[in-house]
Amino acid sequence: MGMDGFSFGTFQSERQFHIKALPEEVGGYVFLVGDPGRCPTIAQLFDNPVHIGFNREYNLYTGTMDGQKVSVCSTGIGGPSAAIAVEELVRCGAHTFIRVGTCGGMDLPVKGGDLVIAQSAIRAEGTSYEYIPQGYPASANFSVICALRDAAEALGKAEYHVGVVQSKDSFYGETEPDTMPVAYDLNQRVPAYVKCGCLATEMECAAIFSVGLVRRVRCGAILTALWNDGRTKTGLSDTPTQDSGNAIACAAEAMRLLIARDQQ
Repeated sequence: MGMDGFSFGTFQSERQFHIKALPEEVGGYVFLVGDPGRCPTIAQLFDNPVHIGFNREYNLYTGTMDGQKVSVCSTGIGGPSAAIAVEELVRCGAHTFIRVGTCGGMDLPVKGGDLVIAQSAIRAEGTSYEYIPQGYPASANFSVICALRDAAEALGKAEYHVGVVQSKDSFYGETEPDTMPVAYDLNQRVPAYVKCGCLATEMECAAIFSVGLVRRVRCGAILTALWNDGRTKTGLSDTPTQDSGNAIACAAEAMRLLIARDQQ
């Protein structure tokens, strides 16, 4: 038996090691955000939200939506911490996850302020390789993709794109590749991804989707494109933003659709 009642035997009745939650404190439907400060914003959409706890990068609230218990949990930045969050939330009974995050546009049609619904993620990171074999795709769940697409279409608040995103480990390796000793590799990979139609770059989807595949739970993601550096470099107009409101609204509507469809 470890600290705080945690056992590495993973008894379901005990508080999880990192998120510090008991199974009865977590909903089956979970919103995942990177920034702990975004959790209260999403929790305001719940009926009777309760703050479960805040440990390390993991800020957790639980309430209800349409009569079903739901949660929002932050994951911090990057795949390792996101994978920990999903693992421990699954151990508490969660089965459906929507990541609500941000990204940088890569494909030229993706402008700042657009929404990106990830159907799969390029595994240009490390965490997924400790879950699924090399060559196996990190794919989102089809029902979650459809719910996000239907929500984006119905709300009509922003232009949206559905497709492949790149998940990476180094933010500055992406934004300042020429400062890196491995600049040649970085500068070769990214244009190749763009030629294949990769929509955007971010840091968590591949890990989240890989955990979901292994643990047999549903995962998806909707991302706000903050900007598209490629548009700027090619002389196209862009509309940089820091506002995630449309993505949050779309994720909430998608979660309601999933809850309703699960009850049919």
